[in-house]
Amino acid sequence: MLSLLYVIILSYLVGSIPTSIIVSKLVKGIDIRNHGSGNAGGTNVMRVLGLKAGLIVILFDIFKGFAATVFVAKLMYSPFPFVNHTPLEDFTLVQILSGSAAIVGHIWTVFGGFKGGKGMATAAGMLIGLAPLDISIAIAVFAIVMFVSKYVSLGSISAAVAFPLTLFFRENILHAEVEGYGTLIFFSIGIAILLLFTHRANIKRLLEGRENKITSFSFFKKKTSQN
Repeated sequence: MLSLLYVIILSYLVGSIPTSIIVSKLVKGIDIRNHGSGNAGGTNVMRVLGLKAGLIVILFDIFKGFAATVFVAKLMYSPFPFVNHTPLEDFTLVQILSGSAAIVGHIWTVFGGFKGGKGMATAAGMLIGLAPLDISIAIAVFAIVMFVSKYVSLGSISAAVAFPLTLFFRENILHAEVEGYGTLIFFSIGIAILLLFTHRANIKRLLEGRENKITSFSFFKKKTSQN
């Protein structure tokens, strides 16, 4: 049990690395949470500091989720403390707990006064480690929705919903026998709910017609934003 606790704590600390805060301090000597939307995420960094800085933040935030899921989870050395079905499903559950801890760390970072980002990039990294095919489809949905609607937030929300739907479709319609499906499907629904919660302000602005659209790459260099 202790080794699982250690893995969860370490994963939380990995997720808590405040990438956007560090990059904004190094690039311009500012705290990104005091600029733009006030969100400590890659999208806000893009809008305040430009595309390059934003991409660095997003890629590292993705890596945090991936590292916790693929590498930190393997540090567990004792038997899984709860009854499950197979060793594969046991490890899948350890990966889910590790990745979830990293997402929690990103959203509520101990290194930034428990005020971090929305967790989308870190969640994507975790899901790449868990189900690369399904998350690839979700990422494609994100890109298509964002391109058509010009809303980054709507693309993120659509991707969050697309992931559990893709798992369900592959297992129950295509009968693809997704490994660890019994564990993954409930987790994917939970992560979708969490990401919808962190995007609740965006959803409100979308419904009210006040959400900012992407009009060009110059959008990423704006100094203020509501996202």
